[in-house]
Amino acid sequence: MRSRIIGTGRGIPPHKLTNADLEKMVDTSDAWIVERTGIKERRVLDKSLATSDLATEAGLAACRNAGVDPATVDCIVLATVTPDVPFPATAVYVQKKLGAKAGGAAFDISAACAGFIYGLAIADGFIARGQFQRILVIGVEILSRIVDWKDRNTCVLFGDGAGAVLLAPEKDETRGILSTHIYSDGTYADLLNIPVGGTRAPISAEAIEARQHLVKMNGREVYKHAVRNMAAASKAALEANGVSPDQVAWVIAHQANIRIIEGVSERVGIPLDRFYLNIEKYGNTSSASVPIALDEAVENGKIKAGDLLVFSALGGGFAWGSALIRW
Repeated sequence: MRSRIIGTGRGIPPHKLTNADLEKMVDTSDAWIVERTGIKERRVLDKSLATSDLATEAGLAACRNAGVDPATVDCIVLATVTPDVPFPATAVYVQKKLGAKAGGAAFDISAACAGFIYGLAIADGFIARGQFQRILVIGVEILSRIVDWKDRNTCVLFGDGAGAVLLAPEKDETRGILSTHIYSDGTYADLLNIPVGGTRAPISAEAIEARQHLVKMNGREVYKHAVRNMAAASKAALEANGVSPDQVAWVIAHQANIRIIEGVSERVGIPLDRFYLNIEKYGNTSSASVPIALDEAVENGKIKAGDLLVFSALGGGFAWGSALIRW
């Protein structure tokens, strides 16, 4: 039994933080940001709201677009590194706010920017075994709460957002999720992380003073690994299904940096005009970027029935992955 995406949705905060706004906050410029990243603005969630609020908005939209009552959703897989609280899972708050099936499963996963693809792989396996019938996979991040707004190398990159897909069983073996491919390599864990806040290095006044509770990134190294691994994962998805690059209608890649996407395009052999891009509007929304881009592409009529889609992402861990979908 295959699983198929029957609905997509997104939750986007209304407040925009432009490059011009950032010029007033740190030593940077609009020209520098656009040239190196492709980002023009990003969204920031109101401080009165939490991760679960934005995730619920995306989940409701996915159910509405699928014509499905949220009460019939029997599993929620939520990918985030910015949960409402350390525990319980943000997914249970979303379950309650959606009015999803009581007694169904709801849990979080942490794979940074690759989280949505990891969640998709998990949900696809559940449906293949007949364990659940309606699964929401949500990628959501409120990165504005963990970004160092004094670090011009990272604060210009990230934004807040949520994206969701609703999965259901599909009897037509030619449609749906054809395969998923997930990987990790802990050798590079320190290249993109938050150094403190867990059991290895608990939060402390000294750590906060040193700003070690905020995102740290070695941008040059992340770039190299992102291009290489996202391209390799995309190729693995194509090869596993006997598909050539020219058969792919759209690539929905993690919107981290336009230069990374250009590098993946070159290595995989799929022209950049077949990569759906919205990085200029939202920046890097981590686990939310792929489902947000997918929902926009669907809403804009870019994706047609029968289209082959490649998803690809890499994030801290390093964790990365891909998926091939027949729409």
